[in-house]
Amino acid sequence: MAIDPAMIGTELAPTTLTVDEGRLRFFAKAIGDTVDDDLRVPPTVLFSIELESPNPFGWADQLGIDLRYVLHGEQSFTYHQPARAGDVLTATPRISDVYSKKGGALDFIVKDTSVTKADGSLVAELKSVIVVRNPQ
Repeated sequence: MAIDPAMIGTELAPTTLTVDEGRLRFFAKAIGDTVDDDLRVPPTVLFSIELESPNPFGWADQLGIDLRYVLHGEQSFTYHQPARAGDVLTATPRISDVYSKKGGALDFIVKDTSVTKADGSLVAELKSVIVVRNPQ
C-alpha cells in the first residue's frame, strides 16, 4: 500500500523526557564509554526520546504501515547545543517527505524531529528515513 503524499507536513505528537543521570551512566557503561562529570546526552538518547511515548509507533498505524515490513533506512543529527542530565527535552516529529521507488515496491518516509529544551531552545534536529517494503 502506497503512503499518501498528503501526509507530508503532518506534525506528530511531541514527547517530553527529563534526562536521568542514571540512564546516561547506564548507557555509557553499556557501550564501554567512560563517564565524566559533564554527563552530556549522546545522540542515541536523543533518538530514543520518541520511543518513550505510550505508543511510539502510533504514527505508523495512522499511515496504515505494517511494522513487519519496515526498515530503519537512515539517521542523521544536526547539533545546536549540548543537553545534559537533568534537562527536560521535547522531541517534536514531523513527516517532511514521502516517496516511492522500485515501481511502488518501496515507500520512503522522511521524519524530521526537533529536540528542544524546556526554554524552547533548539538542542538538535534529527532526520530519520523509514523504508516500507510493500509486499507484491
